[in-house]
This record gives sequence, C-alpha cells and structure tokens, in this order.
Amino acid sequence: MEYKHIKTLTAKPSLLGFGCMRFPLNENNEIDEEIAEQMLDKAINEGVNYIDTAYPYHNGTSEPFVGKVIKKYPRNQIYLASKLPIWLAKTKEDVKALFEEQLNRLQVDYIDFYLIHALDKEKWQKTLELEVIPFLTEMKQAGKIRYLGFSFHDDYEVFHNILLYHDWDFCQIQLNYMDTQIQAGMKGYQLTKKLDIPLIVMEPIKGGRLVDLPVDLKERLIDYEPSYSIASWALRWVASLPNVKVVLSGMSSMKQVLDNLETFHRFTPLNEKERQLIDETAQALHARVKNGCTGCGYCMPCPFGVDIPANFRIWNEAAVFEHQETAEKQYAALSSKAAQYCQKCGKCEAACPQHIAVRDDLDSVKKELSSFVVNH
Repeated sequence: MEYKHIKTLTAKPSLLGFGCMRFPLNENNEIDEEIAEQMLDKAINEGVNYIDTAYPYHNGTSEPFVGKVIKKYPRNQIYLASKLPIWLAKTKEDVKALFEEQLNRLQVDYIDFYLIHALDKEKWQKTLELEVIPFLTEMKQAGKIRYLGFSFHDDYEVFHNILLYHDWDFCQIQLNYMDTQIQAGMKGYQLTKKLDIPLIVMEPIKGGRLVDLPVDLKERLIDYEPSYSIASWALRWVASLPNVKVVLSGMSSMKQVLDNLETFHRFTPLNEKERQLIDETAQALHARVKNGCTGCGYCMPCPFGVDIPANFRIWNEAAVFEHQETAEKQYAALSSKAAQYCQKCGKCEAACPQHIAVRDDLDSVKKELSSFVVNH
C-alpha cells in the first residue's frame, strides 16, 4: 500500500482512503452490513488505514456501522475521519451535543481527522456565529480530536477566505480530471500546496462517472495499457498531485475494493504521455456531458418526490453513451420520481454543491427523455 507521510501532522495515512458514503445496500435499502464489513476488512487488512464517514451518510447509519467494524482493530491502526453537520446546529450547545453524539455512535474516545462538513459561504457564516472553531480547538486540546479541518463545496473565493482564516491541519475538496475548474478546483489545490496544508480529495471518479466512459474513450485508455482499469486512471490522476495525501474512494462492491487496492499496491504517478491522454479524455467528455451532477444526494429529499440524481444520471448517460432508447425506458421506470413532477420550488438548488441549475435541467430532462412515456 502507498502511504503519505504528513510531516506537519506526524501522520502516515494510506494514499487510498475508504469513503463510507456508498456502501452496498440490501433489499430494505439499508447498508448490507455483511458485505460492507467484508469490504472494510479486506481494505484494512491490505493496508488501508484512512476510513472516512460522516453524520448523515446512509441516513445516519454509516457512523454506527463503521464504529462497530473498526472496534475489531487496534485503535492506533486506523485514522478515523468524520464530519460535523453544521447545518443541524442552531446553538453552541447543539454543536457540542452533535460532537458527543458522534463519539458515541462511533464508539471511540477521539476522532483522528475531524472536519466541519461541506462548508460553503452560508455554512461558514454559521460556523463563525456559533464559534465552532474555538469549541473544536478545545476538543483538540482535550485529545478528542487529533487533526482539525473542513470539507468544502463552493467557489474558489470562499475557499480562499476559509483556508486563510485558521491554521487548519488539513482540508478536503472535490477534485477529478473533469472538475479542475469547478468549486475550489486546481486553483484551490495550488493554494493548499503554497500554504503547505495537507489535502484530502473526494469524488476522484466523479461519483463513478469516470468509470462509465464512452466506448471510444475507454478503448484509447485500454489500448495504451490493457492492464490498467478505467477507474485507476482517474485515481492516479488525483494521486499524482504531490500535495494530495489521501484519495477517497466511495467503494460500493468488493470488486471495486480489489480494483482500488491493485491500483495503490502498485501505484505509479502518471507520466507525461498519460497526463496528455487524460487531458484529451477530459476535453472529449466535457463536450458530451449535460451537467456536473455527481449523485452526492445533497439535493435530496425532494419535497415532491423527484429523484433528482437518478434523473440527471440517466440524462447524462444518454448524452455520453448515445443510448437514447435505453435512457427513455429508464426515465419511464422512475414513475412518480421523474423530472416531470418537479414543481420548481428551488430547494434543491440551494443545497446543490455543484451549483447546478437543477430546475432548468430537470425541465430539459423531461423534454428530452419523456417520449417513451408519451408513445408507449
């Protein structure tokens, strides 16, 4: 396993981090704990030591599940990461109560990497108003937090202001070879490098989208090196950046765990020719994809029952793969969750980390994919 020695933190996390947001589900749409535990065990036993969860993941069940699994291992073997859901706090007392609840859910005395979750301009103001940083600094001094950081979903200017406000131990941003100009982007990466603030990266495969490439683009990568998986290209692009210390992968099957382990067991940074090939792939994809939805689910639940990520996934895949009839059938199968039931309330747009014009795009989905509903 490849490890990154973070000198400023005296920490040595695995370059591959296990993101606990996309565990496999059972027939009740709950975490399939048997399979998910096998996945975590395999990753940990193969050297993955950075486990990332959060309060809202899997409707609040990810933290308790992760806590149960990691109790099998020596506490100092795992770097446990979790996040404060600042949007749930209305008072300083709420912040304290949420933090203590997380320690109880995880069944731990301390959290290694603790983040203020999904900061944007509004959440940052709330963080300041509730004096969250002084409280978390106290928790750090008390030994309940080892390293303090934040995860981020907003524009670069907001990122710049937050990063310079406090002496952060680390931070976490979304970054992949398609999203270099979105949110903090590569400009944000360069700032973390300049300030020597260790960086954790989420969405390196863009919610799985960079695995499901168009056939012609897949073939170009396979022709270059048949032994490389398509996912490995996206992971290696991020992991090749010197200031990236952990690349989070939200693994949802044992197959994905094994593939990612293979990538980081024999990790080699991209060479110049490989970087050029990925740049060309990104350019081709940008010309085809309709919008930048990653399927993160922050827009959900919709008050009117629309499954927004599912609608956009079908729409984008139709554009990328040019499988119109398949997409129309998938859209029809959404039934009452289809885009046509959007009432344009705007709640989704206020929550979207990608700042997607959700209402306009849902209208386009309806227009472009509803012919199967009408004609069949």
